[in-house]
Amino acid sequence: MVASAQQSITNNLNFPEEDMRIRFYVLFVSVLVMFAFAADASAMQNTRDIKIISSAGARALVDACSAWAAKNKQTVAIAILDWGGNLIESHAMEGAAMNAIDTALLKAKSALRWRRPTSETNKMVRSGENLAPTFMNDFPQPGALPIIVNGQVIGAMGVSSAQGEQCAQAAIDAVFKGQATTTTSAR
Repeated sequence: MVASAQQSITNNLNFPEEDMRIRFYVLFVSVLVMFAFAADASAMQNTRDIKIISSAGARALVDACSAWAAKNKQTVAIAILDWGGNLIESHAMEGAAMNAIDTALLKAKSALRWRRPTSETNKMVRSGENLAPTFMNDFPQPGALPIIVNGQVIGAMGVSSAQGEQCAQAAIDAVFKGQATTTTSAR
């Protein structure tokens, strides 16, 4: 009885040559499919979906900020940057100082780089906590806010006036209706 069981096992291990080829090809294809899925999964991890501020959104921010400034008897210049630092919209109200557009743009760049209101960056520099903004050619003066949607910085808004951040915040609130913030939760 033991001998017949051993013979049965031995016969089962001696597959015909064609059967071995089929098993090898099935195994080979299975391994290729696993690698393809693994490569596809890693490719998906190497990208992400991002939100961007549209031209229409940037124009709406400029209009809302200009309306706030006019209501508060201020003359401002405004610069809106996308998440990559590209200027999307720029506007100066009648009577704005000659350097106002440049100032608004520099403020917006600083808010975008540091991902925080420039008033906070200004406090860090003044206290000596972080002097990097001064030697990185930033403009850490109050008046600009990053624009954050679902945790992603989608751009920044710089305003050249004493109340630039209030103007920018009013515009962001009006345009994004609570869907955008101006601070990140983790710093």
